[in-house]
Amino acid sequence: MNATLTGEGAHEAAPPPLAPAASTGDCAIVTRGLTKRFRGGQVAVDDLHLAVPRGAVYGFLGPNGSGKTTTIRMLLGLVAPTGGGWELLGRPMPAGLAAALPGVGALVEGPAFYPYLSGAANLLRYDAADPTADGRTARARVAAVLDRVGLSAAAGKRYRAYSLGMRQRLAIAATLLGPRELLVLDEPTNGLDPQGTREVRALVKQVAAGGTTVFVSSHLLAEVEQMCTHVGVMRGGRLAAQGPIAELRAGRAPLVRVLTPDAARAAAVLERLGLSGARAAGEEAVAEIGDLPPERACAELVDAGVAVRGFTVARPSLEEVFVGLTGEGFDVEN
Repeated sequence: MNATLTGEGAHEAAPPPLAPAASTGDCAIVTRGLTKRFRGGQVAVDDLHLAVPRGAVYGFLGPNGSGKTTTIRMLLGLVAPTGGGWELLGRPMPAGLAAALPGVGALVEGPAFYPYLSGAANLLRYDAADPTADGRTARARVAAVLDRVGLSAAAGKRYRAYSLGMRQRLAIAATLLGPRELLVLDEPTNGLDPQGTREVRALVKQVAAGGTTVFVSSHLLAEVEQMCTHVGVMRGGRLAAQGPIAELRAGRAPLVRVLTPDAARAAAVLERLGLSGARAAGEEAVAEIGDLPPERACAELVDAGVAVRGFTVARPSLEEVFVGLTGEGFDVEN
């Protein structure tokens, strides 16, 4: 298996091969009923049907324990499913692992490097572990990926002296040592400061602009909204929704937002008007506007004595879509 995997993971026995299916040449990842049950009957992933279009930046979202990392491990052959099947880059798995994985770069559960070696020396070790790589051109490949992720100036610096952002960029560099059709990144911005997060986000966009499909597991909704073209939302091991971000947002009712020091009273007025999901949080009242003319809602609020400081109607954010789908906030981890 030749995909670049940073992090730890034990291989398990391969599951039964995927039955023949219709052509999925336009998808980099396809799963059909993918399921994982652990000992004791715990179901981590339940009947998962993913479709990740080629060329997409696909954000894989979900609260704590929703099955994101287990799914990634199954996709890469690190954990054997107990049901269903999957394809990578158009090849049925697990029979096609040897053929597909050289085109896949993966960062799973954080980078793992030798702290006393330089960034370049660490990458040379990763490159040497790839049986398909030509050792005669290893230094040229390492120099190229270090330049690509903006670490050329730090190539000789020991890894222990790298910032968190530099470490994540080095990990992504390891996934790019060979030509990749697909990158699988598990929480690539986890623990980073705003500058490190921006660096990784820019790098993902750069990689995707070159035609590589990127599959990103993340709990940072604002980053996903800026970085991804598609999302899949997990809840309790099942897929709650997936599709282009714009379509998921467009499919939700517009929200009226009222900025006021009387948020509780404003929410009560909106509820009395028959608006769904009326709620107050801090100095804001929110509800689905439905078919009610916004000007009537504003007039009713003013007539009820609500001090309206701001009044807007807009499509919900990705975070609000997520909350609507899962019923949970987004303080989540893998």
